[in-house]
Amino acid sequence: MFLHEINPSVKALTIIGVVFVLAFLFDPITPLVYIVWTVGITFLFGSFRKKYYFYYFIPFTLFALGMLWTTIAFANPASAPQHTITLLWWEFPREDLWVAVSLSLRVLAFATLSLLFVFTTNMVHFILSLIQQLKLPPKLAYGILAGYRFLPMMRTEFQQVRAAHRVRGVGQAKSFKEKWLQYQRFAIPLLAGAIRKAERTAIAMESKGFTGERARTFYRPMKIHRKDWAFPLMMFGMLGIVIVAAIHFGYFAWYDGQL
Repeated sequence: MFLHEINPSVKALTIIGVVFVLAFLFDPITPLVYIVWTVGITFLFGSFRKKYYFYYFIPFTLFALGMLWTTIAFANPASAPQHTITLLWWEFPREDLWVAVSLSLRVLAFATLSLLFVFTTNMVHFILSLIQQLKLPPKLAYGILAGYRFLPMMRTEFQQVRAAHRVRGVGQAKSFKEKWLQYQRFAIPLLAGAIRKAERTAIAMESKGFTGERARTFYRPMKIHRKDWAFPLMMFGMLGIVIVAAIHFGYFAWYDGQL
């Protein structure tokens, strides 16, 4: 699919640039339109299990609703009755409601852009692209990659340690205090196992000739092709169209100390 074939560094820098511009916009319509656009291209040009997208989107939605509520709940009273708006039998200051909706939609806009990257990017290709295109030190990059690879193994080791404790007669923890003490007992063997794995991985990498130098060859060379530039052109082009439309219809607003 199109989004999966884009160079990860180009995709990441584009999303960071769009987030930076959206952070200075302060009207609710512009981020709302951009949310619809981002979700649309993610589903149209991405290949992933759609239900997981909604699962990941739920925490961001709850956070946005919390921000909406706290901004309205702790708002200053309106200076005049004509500056209030009534929703569900409650009166809110019109300006503070506008600010609250803007902040909430901006959070959701950041969330949809982040999910676009997460669901359409191979993490191994992203790390390799950081080394080759953005000149990230190989020692740091391969360390992050090794840690990312260890995460699924940690779950398996946790299950093995818990099973070993039950074989030795340790009962299942019921109260919060017992669970806390149990996880403390699990932490030591898990940490020891992680240190052993890290040491073995470092020795294996050194035995294969890894020195951490930037001048090296790659089994998977990552390059930037002409088609990769279609993504920033598409994302910034749409953002420009949305901003121009907002200015034309008179609802556009930059951040001007509204908080």
